Amino acid sequence: MNSAAAAATSVAASSVTVETVGNRATWNAFLKFARQVYANDSHWVEPLRFERKRQWSPRNPWFEHAEACAFTAWRDGRVVGTISAQVDRLQPDEDGQKLGYFGQLEAFDDALVFQALLEAARHWLLARGCRLMRGPYDLGINQSCGLLVDGRESPPMVMMGHAPGYYAERLLEAGLQPVMDMLAYLLAPDFPAPRTMTRLLERVGSRIRFRPMDFSRYDQETGLLRLLFNDAWSDNWGFVPLTEAEFHATGRELRQIIRPGYTCIAEVDGEPAGFIVALPNINELISDLNGRLLPLGWLKLLWRLKRTAATTARVPLMGVKRAYQRGPLGAAISFGMIDQVRHALHADGIREVELSWILETNQGMNSLIEAMGGRLYKRYRMFQQALEAQ
Repeated sequence: MNSAAAAATSVAASSVTVETVGNRATWNAFLKFARQVYANDSHWVEPLRFERKRQWSPRNPWFEHAEACAFTAWRDGRVVGTISAQVDRLQPDEDGQKLGYFGQLEAFDDALVFQALLEAARHWLLARGCRLMRGPYDLGINQSCGLLVDGRESPPMVMMGHAPGYYAERLLEAGLQPVMDMLAYLLAPDFPAPRTMTRLLERVGSRIRFRPMDFSRYDQETGLLRLLFNDAWSDNWGFVPLTEAEFHATGRELRQIIRPGYTCIAEVDGEPAGFIVALPNINELISDLNGRLLPLGWLKLLWRLKRTAATTARVPLMGVKRAYQRGPLGAAISFGMIDQVRHALHADGIREVELSWILETNQGMNSLIEAMGGRLYKRYRMFQQALEAQ
């Protein structure tokens, strides 16, 4: 599995030994360890194990432009922590310095374990020329990322993370510093529309057309969404473009749960200008599967997808082309797309929608969501550290 299958390396800290994951037994230990950390956390939802295996598969198109290595920390013959280190060749340098990632960090509350895991990630990144380390990322910024620092009182939504309270403290102790917060808002889809927004739509709405995705042209439509995403997000902090292969793979995976009414494409003067995608929160449906689809998990999941309606949803993808972001037209597009999708969500019995993640610096979007009645309820934090060559 790329660099993760390389020869084992060890970094020792007191009685803790960190080893590179490289065979079936160590991969199983890596993938299963988190359930020990969250054994008494009723809000944690274990990711489906086949999804995590697929994430680390060499066939994952992310590995066409990136490499990664997984590590496990051991003490007295037991796994006590995990971490990964990643380098994405599409990631621009930061002030002339090569940036690497860490992620998939899970550990018991032990400073020595955290120090040993982070030192293993640092060592691997330094060997590949990195001078900055940032994370946590599942793999890259276009997957789950950020450490939950506020809002542990409820389960995570689909494709979002969860974490114990001590993680942030241990990262700070290890010398990492906060670099950016990402916010998650909760919104009732039956909110009363702000009069300022409805007036704005009345004023400029003649130029804007809203439509759902055309599922009879699914591949072409997802290709359009990728172009809109890469344009809309290109000036964002931490941006890395999504490749055609990555977006196609994601679209193929999401087609089983995405619904036409949960999507909207905005056109200005006949040209695509923005998009939004909402997903039913399948974490509601898998929370009791303990990450396993065998022997009966598949049947349970298929039955629930067909028969059980989620009561919550998440908006993981939304963007407005850069050409419209700074003016009233951009605000009208954003509100109009949310307004279109929220009616379908409400009709399906969705009671709450998470809009995430949104950079803390994105004042325009944060203000719009708050004007619609959105409540900030979770905060995710990115950490960074300069790396010094040995």
